[in-house]
Amino acid sequence: MERIRFFYLASFAMSLLGNSITAIALPLVVLFTTGSPVGAGVVAIASAVPAAFAGLLMGALVDRINRRTVAILSDVISAVALLILPIVHLTIGLNLGWFIAVAILNSFGDVPGITAREAMLPAIAKAAKLDPSRLIGIRESLSGASLLLGPGVAGILVAALEPVSVLWITSGLAVSAALLTFVIPPRAAVFVGETAEAPSSKSAMSMFRGMGIIVRSPLLRGLVLLGLALAIVLAATQGMVMPVHFAVQGEPQFVGFVLSALAAGLLVGGGIFAALGHRIPHRVWFIAGLILVAAGFSIIAILGPVWSIFAGAVAAGIGGGAMNAVIGLAFVENVPDVQRGTVLGAQNALMVLVPALGIGAAAVLIEAGGIQLAAVALAGLWILAAIAALLTPRLRRLGQAEA
Repeated sequence: MERIRFFYLASFAMSLLGNSITAIALPLVVLFTTGSPVGAGVVAIASAVPAAFAGLLMGALVDRINRRTVAILSDVISAVALLILPIVHLTIGLNLGWFIAVAILNSFGDVPGITAREAMLPAIAKAAKLDPSRLIGIRESLSGASLLLGPGVAGILVAALEPVSVLWITSGLAVSAALLTFVIPPRAAVFVGETAEAPSSKSAMSMFRGMGIIVRSPLLRGLVLLGLALAIVLAATQGMVMPVHFAVQGEPQFVGFVLSALAAGLLVGGGIFAALGHRIPHRVWFIAGLILVAAGFSIIAILGPVWSIFAGAVAAGIGGGAMNAVIGLAFVENVPDVQRGTVLGAQNALMVLVPALGIGAAAVLIEAGGIQLAAVALAGLWILAAIAALLTPRLRRLGQAEA
């Protein structure tokens, strides 16, 4: 039983760490190869849009075949996609077209793989005889650890190696994730005892079936909207507000430390939930998470001394780690296993698209009214989202199965 849990969490960590390093290294490879910041932006868009499409398209497939198989195939696709660039670099030479093609191919590995691993969690927890809340808490801690380590490892590798050579390593991480998933017994990824009938072939393959399920469920709709608000605020804070603020202050070196503080908070929040999540009602964790995230972003929005921004980032991370664990558990408890991949695929598709929206909106606000306006507006957006969540009756009853 320990073996099943270890291989599941290790494969999740390997996949996420590889994605985290690639997210930093690939834009640098594009920039160093083409010399064009616009090219790096084009590649980012080329990966985000197909990734959202893949999430919608492949979510139903995750529900129709063994989730373990989907996770393995997704990692293999990612490994092959990342291998193409260094091979082409050594042979015929890279150009922007190759980067766009690889970004599109890689997007069909990332989101389906994430969806498959999230969807198989209840089965893994049952096979490992572990409470799902503990497994989700550990998973959220690993997410924080990957976000904490990924940028630093990417920076070291890019400095020590030729940038395109880093992709050999990230491809190897994807292969490692596939191998770790492969050694999980196939039966451990199948949830036995689900009584709901499987959707028909026609409806299961509908790209927008997952969206429909989310929209029709007040609980899922509220949780997804809340997650989207958090994704927008996080992306805008990390990708625009902090870099611009510290650049204006002449202290660009602090950007990485703030992101590390946020990731450390996520690690701590998920770890606390893993240890105590089954002892305290989920709504208490949820409300505490809402308040901590609001407090953290409010402190950041003041744009005061560096130490205060670090403190705000840690607070937002701890709250976000605990809250994300509760949201993940709510999906486990309120979505039938035969629909979980479809629903999670739709959710992940949305989560891929919104960061760009947040960064773009923050850029417009900075241009129109300055960095302080953007920081306050982002904090205000989260406070409004938190208040709306607290006023939504269904979200106040987290932990109860939805009728």
